Amino acid sequence: MSIYKKPIVLTVLITVVILIGTVVMMVFPLFSSETQPKMASLKPYTALQLAGRDVYIENGCYYCHSQMIRPLKAEVMRYGEYSKAGEFAYDQPFLWGSKRKGPDLARIGGKYSDKWHYKHMTDPRKLFQGSNMPAYGWLAEQTINAKDMENSMKALGFPYTKDDIEALKDKSKLDAVIAYLQCLGTSVDKKPKQPLIAAGDKNPLLADAKAIEEGKKVYEMNCAACHGIDAKGDVGPDLTDNEWLYVPGPIQDDTLFSIIADGTKKDQEFEHRKAKGGMPSWGEFFGKKKIWSVVSYIRSLESK
Repeated sequence: MSIYKKPIVLTVLITVVILIGTVVMMVFPLFSSETQPKMASLKPYTALQLAGRDVYIENGCYYCHSQMIRPLKAEVMRYGEYSKAGEFAYDQPFLWGSKRKGPDLARIGGKYSDKWHYKHMTDPRKLFQGSNMPAYGWLAEQTINAKDMENSMKALGFPYTKDDIEALKDKSKLDAVIAYLQCLGTSVDKKPKQPLIAAGDKNPLLADAKAIEEGKKVYEMNCAACHGIDAKGDVGPDLTDNEWLYVPGPIQDDTLFSIIADGTKKDQEFEHRKAKGGMPSWGEFFGKKKIWSVVSYIRSLESK
């Protein structure tokens, strides 16, 4: 008699086949190191970073910020290199998120300075007009409970010394969450960017009234948060005092263009001057014409 005429037996067999397939495709990979790669440059969270991760979780930051960049051109252009499985080897649990009321944070580490983050967490609207992010300045008044963190770290299997735990006692929750944000995405090597201009290029929009006006709009929307609405400095340095990278004297237009386009890293040299780092890159977001417009606007401020 055909098996199709025995519904109970057929149902059991189908169930067994599905269960076998589930084990092979889903359960087995959980115990296979080949399917759980760990990036060579990935480091375990420090005690302070892990404490900050707990602060991030307890305040529901993942409700508004994702930590997962999909391999789509628009996302990669906006946020950076797409997320890799090996980045999350120490994440228990994952904080990928499912909504973006705020920007993705997967590559936020090192993009801004600590000073920028302290100001942003204290009053987001001072940096981004119209931001709907709540202020978290009150976290600076709450200290880390070192004993609770020690128990949490032991449960997660993070091997910290007594000195590591002791160092948490004088740290606030704001210190911790900023330390956590500053490590996100730093294990992924950033692809070298192709320069938008050649060394020695001159600004084709210099003294162009329309370009200066366009540069002013771009500056006010994106740069004023760090350099002040009058460009006289705040988180970032003064752009009107003819002092560049903490050394008196002008710099060439192509150097200024490169700083805006590619950002700066600590001790990076520009015309024999060393940057302190903390300037994010705007090249892919602005494009060549807008950057030259911003350069023109900054030059117009210098002449006033």
